[in-house]
Amino acid sequence: MRILQLVENIKCEVLGSDTIITGLSCDSRLVNEGEVFFAISGLKFDGHDYVEEAVKNGAVAVVVEKTQNVAPNITQIVVENTRVAMGEMAAAYYQYPSSKLKVIGITGTNGKTTTSYLIRAVLKVAGYKVGLIGTIYNLIEDEIIPSKRTTPESLDLQRLLAEMVDKGVDYVVIEVSSHALELQRTSGLEFDLGVFTNLTQDHLDFHNSFEQYFAAKAKLFNNLARQPAILGKAAVINFDDKYGLKMAAQSSAPIYSYGINQPSHFSACDIQVGSRGVKYRLITPFGQMQLNLNLTGKFNVYNSLAAAAVCLAEGIGLDYVKAGLEQVKGVFGRFESVDQGQDFMVIVDYAHTPDSLANVLQTARSLSTNRVIAVFGAGGDRDQAKRPLMGQAAAKFSDYIIITSDNPRSEDPMLICRQIEKGVAQESKEDLLYEIEINRRTAINSAIRLAKTGDVVIIAGKGHETYQEFADHTEAFDDRVEAERALKELLT
Repeated sequence: MRILQLVENIKCEVLGSDTIITGLSCDSRLVNEGEVFFAISGLKFDGHDYVEEAVKNGAVAVVVEKTQNVAPNITQIVVENTRVAMGEMAAAYYQYPSSKLKVIGITGTNGKTTTSYLIRAVLKVAGYKVGLIGTIYNLIEDEIIPSKRTTPESLDLQRLLAEMVDKGVDYVVIEVSSHALELQRTSGLEFDLGVFTNLTQDHLDFHNSFEQYFAAKAKLFNNLARQPAILGKAAVINFDDKYGLKMAAQSSAPIYSYGINQPSHFSACDIQVGSRGVKYRLITPFGQMQLNLNLTGKFNVYNSLAAAAVCLAEGIGLDYVKAGLEQVKGVFGRFESVDQGQDFMVIVDYAHTPDSLANVLQTARSLSTNRVIAVFGAGGDRDQAKRPLMGQAAAKFSDYIIITSDNPRSEDPMLICRQIEKGVAQESKEDLLYEIEINRRTAINSAIRLAKTGDVVIIAGKGHETYQEFADHTEAFDDRVEAERALKELLT
């Protein structure tokens, strides 16, 4: 592609020749001969400081927010915002792949991953080829592609979408994080449907305030239907969430609401939560049906309602919706049972916010015939304000708590635990017991050895993750593996 083709629809100033380019990069160390380098003004580093290195490595053009002192044979593309331009140019370079796919974006604090897998299951049952981009990994049909973050950087995202187009994918379901929306990773991406699951406290270390956190999520719906006349655009909104109506007001696309308590287009009644699944009657504008999910917990009623609303809005039949939703046996690290034949339950879950931890523990309470034992921590270098709130949530719904490390990163894990402890101490339950055990492996072992018949042990915070991050290194660590090992030792 030539430079003028790349910037044809982009507001910019081109200084230099219309040379041929061979690729795009935003990492000066990885630039190849003939590529365009994007100088990103980041949170810690400024890509403009690395323009010279990019040129030495073969860049023939640089995208910048201010002109640079480079050789005259290097073309400079001057833009207002490099991040925005990078997404738009990546879309152009890969021939606008999102316009050739049906793109479903899911945003919200909790429930994105499970909802995405439920939507994928229904679409596949209905005969469509489906791609998935999210927290656990990315999928092109059943081909697994490792995932570094919930929503990839725009260059990687557009390249992945182009690969999906080449492989005949019909739909792509994308988990859209607030970071991705704020940092313009979805720039140049055209969404057909947007889903809002909920909004609770998280990421305030990045967004500074809850208002900014909401505004970041709202960007998905602000941009969903820039041209309201375009058919097929829609927003699927959880009306039971207190921010649902406010989020719906951000969209000029048609709204499909879902909920249990508030009047909604898609709702659930006669809900029965059991240890192996949840049953309810799904009520929709297209008819009613009984659902018997293999996922448990009231939170999965909401996740399945969102998935049903998306698929029915897309014209998928009720029979396919039922078959797809009931087909999903579980999602990695999402209320995932670890069973070695013991007479108590052990559950691993990704819950790492006050709301998600409360939801998981409430479900554990409904399943337990004895006690609820909780093992959890909080990530370092992240929102500190939520730590005591997580402690409060755990204290409210647990009988025994082991506060431990999560991914402490550069922080002192004991200080993180002490912040959680403040929230635990605020609950005045006389029979509540807790301890702090920084070593997560020891904490998991202790919880399982404490467990008795009818107990439910919840190991929360890391879910599908297979590592633990410290200040100077990362270790292999999987809650599921550790729980399984502890159970085998206990039962032998």
